[in-house]
Formats: sequence, structure tokens, C-alpha cells
Amino acid sequence: MSPVQSLSATILNTIAEFGDKKLKKALKATDPALGVNKEREELMTLLDNEIYSFRPQFEITEKRPISLECDVVKFQNKKEKWVAFVGLLDGYPYEIFTGVLDDEDGIALPKTVTKGHIIKHIDPDGSKRYDFTFVNRRGYKTTIEGLSERFNKEYWNYAKLISGVLRYRMPLTNVIKLVSSLQLENENINTWTNGVARALKKYTTDGDDLADDFKDDSKSAE
Repeated sequence: MSPVQSLSATILNTIAEFGDKKLKKALKATDPALGVNKEREELMTLLDNEIYSFRPQFEITEKRPISLECDVVKFQNKKEKWVAFVGLLDGYPYEIFTGVLDDEDGIALPKTVTKGHIIKHIDPDGSKRYDFTFVNRRGYKTTIEGLSERFNKEYWNYAKLISGVLRYRMPLTNVIKLVSSLQLENENINTWTNGVARALKKYTTDGDDLADDFKDDSKSAE
């Protein structure tokens, strides 16, 4: 079994062994009144550790540049319009951020924006922030601060997992198949993973062959 197959099997086994009861709790929508979702934190820690254990078997970029080129990919999750910010290193997807498009608590972008940069900031206290910058049609630079803070934590945690796999240079076809295989209790997450898979599909040479693997819920947003 190749390292890619081993990692994929390990991740899926970890999710299966986590147990249905704890998994349902981990996938529940975040309720600030209930405080920290301990089951979700436990699951994400387990998955992070599993990915890290495979580190020597993959080509890894040791340090993320302060600025990454970024493609803006729009897609639809159920009836909501979403956007994916795909950070690129040497033309290869390195990280992904996703959020609701045109929402008060989400992301508002001009329709013409398809590219930009993701800037990483590290504050004096060690906390990190990722901003998206782009140049509008009039030539002015616009910045959207705190991408991660604008997203539902449930989706953000899964996006962190996907970004971790991308940084280990797992072949994109395997990343896409891994993402689309995550059949979870929350139907919104299932359609969201389809949208993420479609966003990554454009960077593969066999993207057309993968098109039939995804549902109509993930049609590109206009």
C-alpha cells in the first residue's frame, strides 16, 4: 500500500473508530452558550496527529511564504452561494479557506474578483490571522481581514484538515477522493465537501473524469 493509500485509510479508520455517539456530538453546530465542543477538538487532534505521523513520507514545504497567490472559486452549497480561497504555492493548492458569499457574517466580493493574495499575519502574542487582498477594477487594493474568523467553525476545522493534507503534497486526485468520501451525519457538510472537491478539481489534469463524482448541489455559483 502506498503512503497516500495508507494515510487515506488511516484517516477514515480514525473517524470510524471515534464512535457514532461521539462523532454526532463532534459534528453538531457550534453553540456559544455550551462552550467548547470537546468531542470536536478531540477528533481534530487525532486527525492532526495522524497526518503529522506521515510527514516523512511526503514532500513538505517547510515554511509558508508570508504571501501566497490565491484563486477565488465560487460554488453553491444547497441554495447558498459560497466562495473558496485556494492559496497556491508554485501553482499547486497549498491551503483552502471557504465561507458564505454575500452574507452579513460572511464574505462580500465583487463578481469580477477571481484572483488575489492570502497574507499571513503573526501577532506579538503568537496568534495568526489570514487576510485576502485583491486589486479592484479601478486599480485600488482591497483587503478582507481575518478569513478564518468569518467562517462557521465546523467548516473551518475541516478546511484546516484539508489544508494539512494539501501541504504534504498528497496527489490532488487522492485529496479529492478523500474529501468526497467523507459521508458525515450533517448533510450541509456533505454538500460542502462536494463544493470543496469541485474547487480543487480544476487543478488536476483529469478533472473531467472526476466531474461525475459530485452532486448537483455543488454547481458553481454565478
